[in-house]
Amino acid sequence: MTAPTLVLLGPGSHDPRTPEISRQISKGLRALRPSLDVHAAYLDVSGPTAHDVVARLAARGVEEIVLVPLLLSDAFGAKEEVPVLVTELNAAHDGLRVGASRPIGPEAQLLSIVDRRLRDALRARHVAELDGLVFAAAGSVDVRSNAIIARRARQWSTHHRLPCVTAYATGSGPSTAEAVRTLRAQGRRHVAVGSWYLSPGVLWTAEAEAALEAGASAVSAPMGGEPEIVEAALTRYVVAAMELVDVDTPVPYEGGLDFSDDAYEPAGYDDGFEAEELEELPERHLSIVSA
Repeated sequence: MTAPTLVLLGPGSHDPRTPEISRQISKGLRALRPSLDVHAAYLDVSGPTAHDVVARLAARGVEEIVLVPLLLSDAFGAKEEVPVLVTELNAAHDGLRVGASRPIGPEAQLLSIVDRRLRDALRARHVAELDGLVFAAAGSVDVRSNAIIARRARQWSTHHRLPCVTAYATGSGPSTAEAVRTLRAQGRRHVAVGSWYLSPGVLWTAEAEAALEAGASAVSAPMGGEPEIVEAALTRYVVAAMELVDVDTPVPYEGGLDFSDDAYEPAGYDDGFEAEELEELPERHLSIVSA
């Protein structure tokens, strides 16, 4: 039996660098699974759309497709947008079965990418010590998703034994610049920003520039098509593909997996205590962002 085709579903952006991330992830997936048919589509702004890609695949004779949303801040997959899209695609093409995995984020092992990116940013700006962190994410309209993001920030804070403020570009909570100013108002002068973003789109660029203007010592680059991202996308696809071929009707959205805290615990990220308990910790050397 031929495996379902995988379509990466990116959020889209006016920034021309965004499609390159999807290409990197596609290349990584093909390297891991050379026989896998991989394509990229976008939810908004940049094309091609999922409707465009699926129409081409249907015309080619493809019978099963799994959409993998490339979302980091929305743990539950754009609650309405993705399921509606899947329903539309199934209705538009007789004989085609389309399902969707849950998004690639916010898995805790992706924190290792944030660390690598931040080390690069600190070296580039010749920063040798830190006394505060900001965990910057796009944010979600879903409060459960934001709660998981806040937990990732606490894990990151605890791992590096530094106080951390969670920032959201959209929705509730402080912006990245406001989070930087909050820490600096506490007397912390060496504040770095870890970016929980996939690609350097317009939103990340605006938040990063504002953070530096607010006094951040460094801002990490987005995660990009790193191996952990590729592996997360493949894992999501495999689970959704199994459900798609094991049922008699199309699966509108794969949402039955474990969203408990323990499901996201990676080795090395012990969430032992809250960020506010770390506010009095002494300034630490750059080496604390090396694990």
